[in-house]
Amino acid sequence: MTSTETLIARPARATHVGLALLALALGGFAIGTTEFMTMGLLPDIAGSIDRSNATTGHIITAYAFGVVVGAPVIVSLGASLPRRELAAALILTLGLGNAVTAVADGYLPVMASRFVSGLPHGAYFGVASLLAASLVPPHQRGRAISKVMLGLSVATVVGVPASTVLGQHLGWRSAYWVVLGLSALAAAMILAFVPHRPADREATVRAELTALRRPQVWFAMLSGIVGFGGLFAMYTYIAPIVTDVTDLSRSAIPLFLLVFGVGSVVGAWAAGPLSDWSPARTVLVGFAAQVVTLLLFWWLSPHAVPAAVLVFLVGALGSIVAIAFQVRLMAAAGRAEMLGAALNHSSLNVANGLGAWFGSIVISAGLGYRAASLVGAALAAAGIVVFAAGLQHARRSRGRL
Repeated sequence: MTSTETLIARPARATHVGLALLALALGGFAIGTTEFMTMGLLPDIAGSIDRSNATTGHIITAYAFGVVVGAPVIVSLGASLPRRELAAALILTLGLGNAVTAVADGYLPVMASRFVSGLPHGAYFGVASLLAASLVPPHQRGRAISKVMLGLSVATVVGVPASTVLGQHLGWRSAYWVVLGLSALAAAMILAFVPHRPADREATVRAELTALRRPQVWFAMLSGIVGFGGLFAMYTYIAPIVTDVTDLSRSAIPLFLLVFGVGSVVGAWAAGPLSDWSPARTVLVGFAAQVVTLLLFWWLSPHAVPAAVLVFLVGALGSIVAIAFQVRLMAAAGRAEMLGAALNHSSLNVANGLGAWFGSIVISAGLGYRAASLVGAALAAAGIVVFAAGLQHARRSRGRL
């Protein structure tokens, strides 16, 4: 048995497994807060840097690009480092990137700082997922990983609405300073409660990159990029949708972000047992439900109550599918599980940038903010097609799902 396989097969000794998972989830909370609060603060940032909402949406793309670049590079280079210390260093780096955003002035500096902030995002979740899986028996891995990802979902309930309110009243920069504090606290808790494991001296950049030779890794990544682009095509512009389409005041934006967050938490809670049951079927059903939900949102978004219900569903389905993808990519990557987990976040953030870009195209073309939901439904449907093609390829290759 290899050292990597030993790490997964035998749970690590932790005095308090719950506190260890909480520490890792707090890192996810910091990441979720910084990733999604930009959507809620988009009009404030746009006004500060003298750009339109559609143009300022490109800073979200910059963050996503940082995730895409950082995840495979950092995980591959850090494969031989102790996991706990690497996780703590990554979350501290994210905090420092947010401090840079807080002091950046102008469109290009803000965009560059968001790119830097995104670099540790995917790598952190890759390391944290592997650490979480090492704390529990193999049949509970989906549940453990979902608890780490739950931190990201809770951020959409607490961190994002709170940071949006804070940013609206004290200036948008204050929200990014808060993320620095959260990151420092998460790093301290990880070092205190997550058990230390010796570095895997057999791990190399070449060994990690073997995951990229596996067709199922590419099928999963591509379907995640396309399918999740649907969610972000709509959600990137949730703030102007609330004010311009649903015709509510700016004070309602945090409430809609809260509703999305509650849905994300519910989805993350459900995703653990669903992923342990069948990640593939969970992805297919989740994407299909996302198509229907986004079509309904296009139709009903002018009405406050139906719009809020549908935002809740978008959040729940997003968490369910994201965690199922995480488990599937870790399995598809073979020994390079940490890279597989990190690549999930690369694909999700390519989807983030792709969705924001497609949304900006239809909005800039004069089709209105509602049209972004139609784009989202089309992308989610395309994600089903790609994922199903991957399953068919797997059947031909192995004679089973």
